[in-house]
Amino acid sequence: MSDLVTVQGMVISAIPVGEYDKRLVLLTKERGKISAFAKGARRPNSPLLAAANPFVLGSFTLYEGRSSYTVNQAAPSHYFTELAQEQPGIYFGFYFLELADYYGREGVDAHETVNLLYVSLKALLNPKIPDELVRSIYEFRLLVIQGEYPQIFQCVSCGGEEELTYFSQSLHGMVCHNCRQTASDLIYVDESVRYTLQYIAAVPLAKLYTFTVSDKVQRALGRLVHTYVQRNTEKRFKSLEILKLMSQMD
Repeated sequence: MSDLVTVQGMVISAIPVGEYDKRLVLLTKERGKISAFAKGARRPNSPLLAAANPFVLGSFTLYEGRSSYTVNQAAPSHYFTELAQEQPGIYFGFYFLELADYYGREGVDAHETVNLLYVSLKALLNPKIPDELVRSIYEFRLLVIQGEYPQIFQCVSCGGEEELTYFSQSLHGMVCHNCRQTASDLIYVDESVRYTLQYIAAVPLAKLYTFTVSDKVQRALGRLVHTYVQRNTEKRFKSLEILKLMSQMD
């Protein structure tokens, strides 16, 4: 007989299966990324109708089978339905889910990533924080959680902490003034940009979205972080392609 387990997490994708069912991908704090079938979730009177959708955060009770899970009950705490009214905010949100899905692994604790998704989606709903800044912060903090972020506190060549004025995508980090001959792809990094990266990496999650930067710093931060993510992932994210098309239409 199947065992019942309860997990806390977020629905990061929902795909129709058959006439009435859905296949959910859940990012859970306790068990990482898992797939679960929500039987009858597309029926108008289904108790899972509202819960079996992307962005839903809450508690899910599952039947654990030999090779898959089945949703028995769901108790959502947040739906983020307001995002549907935000343009282009909704597509930034879908990108956040896609990136979390890319890095998610079954059996790997995902407490930090689930919490990061929650505060990042809340930030997208805050009109005082530009969506592009939220994206850069989310991307870089997710890299930190995964342990795949570049070295930003020391020179990648000599280990020094002074005059960190350049960044190398190929060397994965900051390069000091004295080691500037060690890479051919150096870009100058303003002190404000470097400080912002260090802040994003180290600040407690509750304070992650409590600051803003100038337009100049935001653009430089975005170019550095977006390029790093692009070069270190092996997937084309559909939501990013939509965002690119939307920006071209503006």
